[in-house]
Amino acid sequence: MDVSGLEPIEQTALLTEYCRALDSRASRPILGDAWAGPTVAKIDYDFTALAATPSVVPLVALRAKMLDERIGGFIRDHHDAVVVDLGAGFSSAIHRVDPPPGVGWYSVDLPAVIAIREALVPPRSGEQTVAASLLEPNWVDGIPSDRPAMVFADGLVAFLDEPSVRAILRRITSHFASGMIAFNDYGPVGRANRLMGRLATSRKTNSPHSQWNFPGFSDAHHPETWNPALDLFEEASVMQRPEAEMFPPGLRLASRLSYRLPAIARKARILQYRF
Repeated sequence: MDVSGLEPIEQTALLTEYCRALDSRASRPILGDAWAGPTVAKIDYDFTALAATPSVVPLVALRAKMLDERIGGFIRDHHDAVVVDLGAGFSSAIHRVDPPPGVGWYSVDLPAVIAIREALVPPRSGEQTVAASLLEPNWVDGIPSDRPAMVFADGLVAFLDEPSVRAILRRITSHFASGMIAFNDYGPVGRANRLMGRLATSRKTNSPHSQWNFPGFSDAHHPETWNPALDLFEEASVMQRPEAEMFPPGLRLASRLSYRLPAIARKARILQYRF
């Protein structure tokens, strides 16, 4: 599958899927996504240009696993739930979670990405794709609003600016009657962070570091100031999971330091908000 026509922001979907594929090949995978490898194998692309470093791969795999767990927990409590994957890319989360009949799953991404997704990712009963920009207010119009909603984003927020994130959150809480929003977060992302990322991957012309737009925040309660409908439910650090013992040495050391240095714990976390 030729993906050369994707815009740089659309190409960020390739990194997460490639990382999940690399994790699946590991002797001790963290996520063990059986669909990622076959998907990547069908794509004609130089994945070495994406800076999937030994530290990035386990972080991507573990945050996906944590999100899967939270989605699974939500649908166990709400058998009529609607699950919405924002910036779905080529993710096979619906296959990993394996929701029961009665759960509606909506995979949302830009039209060019959805077109490739539909050609690569095996279809599953209960899933509908939504080819739309999240920056346009009508992306949510075809999704039922009267059922409990689990809305999640894996690897999306960092590539949006703050006004866009606020607008998306407002659209979610105004459309759905109730539910949960979950996404991965990197804590504050300042100029120094972005510069270090670009320098570390300077030879990787398609590194996603060049697409980072979101400044982030330290206090997980901060999004509540943007939207009074949001109520922080959980802040869980990827660095403090038992699977961190499977990280490469440098990242494993950082995970141990995260118990004493909250700033490290915030650099890889899953946030959940009720509404």
